[in-house]
Amino acid sequence: MIAVVGLIIGIILGVAFNISFPAKLSPYISVAIFACIDSIFGAVKATLKKDFRADIFISGFFGNAFLAAFMVYLGDRLGIPVYIAALIVFGQRIFNNFAGIRRLLMDRIKVHH
Repeated sequence: MIAVVGLIIGIILGVAFNISFPAKLSPYISVAIFACIDSIFGAVKATLKKDFRADIFISGFFGNAFLAAFMVYLGDRLGIPVYIAALIVFGQRIFNNFAGIRRLLMDRIKVHH
């Protein structure tokens, strides 16, 4: 539940304040956003499975974002577009978590009918 509230607050703040970043930071921001969305979807899935732990969520949320940004920085310094690989991996994890969430919700609906 805390993940959903945080997501809603983040969306509202993002829409309310027109924040722009330099184009040079785009790979970092995109990977960090994907890492955070991955953590949020993982938290929602864990909540539905009644296995949510706030410490795991918070450490994963910030840890994934910082690790991903560091990997992009390292790739940038080496001249390797690591952010593309990170986006692919996080994108796959987001879709897998979404599929798990969908299945859990469908199972709950099926049980109540």
